[in-house]
Amino acid sequence: MEKDTSLPDVFTAIYERRSVRHFSDAPVERRTVMELLRAASWAPSGLNNQPWRFAVVWDPAVKESLAGLTRYSATLKAAAVLVPVFLDKETSYDYVKDCQAVGAAIQNFLLAAHALGLGAVWIGEILKNKEAVRDRLGLAERLELMAVIALGHPAHRKQQSHRRPVEELIVFER
Repeated sequence: MEKDTSLPDVFTAIYERRSVRHFSDAPVERRTVMELLRAASWAPSGLNNQPWRFAVVWDPAVKESLAGLTRYSATLKAAAVLVPVFLDKETSYDYVKDCQAVGAAIQNFLLAAHALGLGAVWIGEILKNKEAVRDRLGLAERLELMAVIALGHPAHRKQQSHRRPVEELIVFER
């Protein structure tokens, strides 16, 4: 896709962001991860309850342990850092709305990572082992895993993608 310089930066980030599953060995600084988490925390949530919670996994042994819970193990092991994202059920007022809010926080994180030149991927397949992830991190039962974000510097930047025409996605217009 050609870059349209007439669009605000947010559109560029949305259209250019890709799910990155291959990372270089370059580290990601803690302050960068904290800034990404800050961006995530500015997502909308019902009643501003901010139901998202984050774990930050740097330790290679812990990454290896979590990698064993998904078919995307190579991606988790190669990432500079993993960010498991949880719904705090104690702050929840409506489960569906709170899941939507956590999804918005994850998208904020992914867009912010892209804007900083980092690569990330939202791993949902690991949810089949969500209790094991929580247990391996030693976290309370009130925290329900919603995703694991693998973050790092992209090994390459040539990824292409496509989307269906928006006209095919509209189910009603009047």
